[in-house]
Amino acid sequence: MKNLLLIAFIFFGSLQLHAQDKIQWMSMNDALEAQKETPKKIFMDVYTDWCGPCKLLDKNTFGNKDVITFVNENYYPVKFNAEGTEEIMYQDFNYTNPNYQEGRKGRNSQHFLANALKISGYPTIVFFAENGDLIQPVVGYKTPKQLELYLKMIANDDYKKLTTSESWQEYQKNFKSTF
Repeated sequence: MKNLLLIAFIFFGSLQLHAQDKIQWMSMNDALEAQKETPKKIFMDVYTDWCGPCKLLDKNTFGNKDVITFVNENYYPVKFNAEGTEEIMYQDFNYTNPNYQEGRKGRNSQHFLANALKISGYPTIVFFAENGDLIQPVVGYKTPKQLELYLKMIANDDYKKLTTSESWQEYQKNFKSTF
């Protein structure tokens, strides 16, 4: 019996460790549904299949243990293909990609949600409030330390106090990285 308990403890303990070795991505629909039960901000990675910097972001930044832990604990992380076919119900509108061309190489048509969010480059990280409202997009590849500033500023609601370019510059200057 002791051996069985020890094996179960090791198995479930390793599952918990494994759960924190990568970001627990979900769909936007699932994140919006989860917000209804447990309000939490959404962290959306907007990417395309052909985007080189998107692949680097996945490998270098989203593979960083500090980023993984912080995102999993503080956000509902969403992976969203800006040229994909996923149907997303957001703010009483069903967003699709009706111009998507199956089998097309390279760029495809932009998903209507990416268009509505005014995504102009890839990768883009988009932050949403606990009620699903848009907070802000952050365009371009970010290292773990560069992303940490945004992750913590938004998780802690500091962005609400940054109403001028001077306050934003001061915030960046005084920010202490722990990643």
